[in-house]
Amino acid sequence: MSSNTSPNGGKRLTIGVVEDDPAVLAMVADLLAGEGYETVRCPDAASLMAVLASGRLDLIVLDLRLPDRDGISIAAQVRGTMDVPIIMLTGRGDDIDRIMGLEVGADDYIVKPFNNREFIARVKAVLRRTARESVPVPAPCRRGYRFAGFTLDEDGRRLFDPAGKPVTLTVAEFDLLLALVRAHGRVLSRNQILDLTHHDRDDVFDRTIDVLILRLRRKIERNPQQPWLIRTERGLGYVFDCDIEAFGP
Repeated sequence: MSSNTSPNGGKRLTIGVVEDDPAVLAMVADLLAGEGYETVRCPDAASLMAVLASGRLDLIVLDLRLPDRDGISIAAQVRGTMDVPIIMLTGRGDDIDRIMGLEVGADDYIVKPFNNREFIARVKAVLRRTARESVPVPAPCRRGYRFAGFTLDEDGRRLFDPAGKPVTLTVAEFDLLLALVRAHGRVLSRNQILDLTHHDRDDVFDRTIDVLILRLRRKIERNPQQPWLIRTERGLGYVFDCDIEAFGP
């Protein structure tokens, strides 16, 4: 574990890196430490569970394939007991596992081998979203959209339900919802959604969008089995079919 203070004396965010390949584990941990994060190296699932039992992690970078357990079951267990964000590391042939990771609530995934800058950008994006959700008194929404009682704060990247309570969205879920709301009343194909939400990623595919749509419906629809906010247009794509009110500059 690296030092728990930054050079200026502030507390570092702690990231658990779960990877059984020693070279990859060292590379990822060193990359994060170089950006000022405290890192905890976990070569297997048992190590991660021991860390979580004794303290708090701000983020988990989790490899899908570990010697003692698979990453999907680990992510499901973590998500069922705590809200620590998870970024999954996958191989290019792990499409099905990637989908399952999203279904159990992973916040993002990164395909190995990855570009170091992109990896750090993804980590920072997830941590920014988590930090905003942890602010006890949220700043007022200056720009966004209202629909069906919900308020979508575009600048703060937050969603509030009709009772004013925050709805937890992953980075990918927020990007998808914002794209749908901006195009309300217009059918978006999966390719159009990919263009709007993952501009420079070549590891995203149609089924990923379907999984994210399913997760969004569970969070904003009265009955996810009979959705009325996000409708499926068979053979065409999805449409956000609800009156909206835009506000702000």
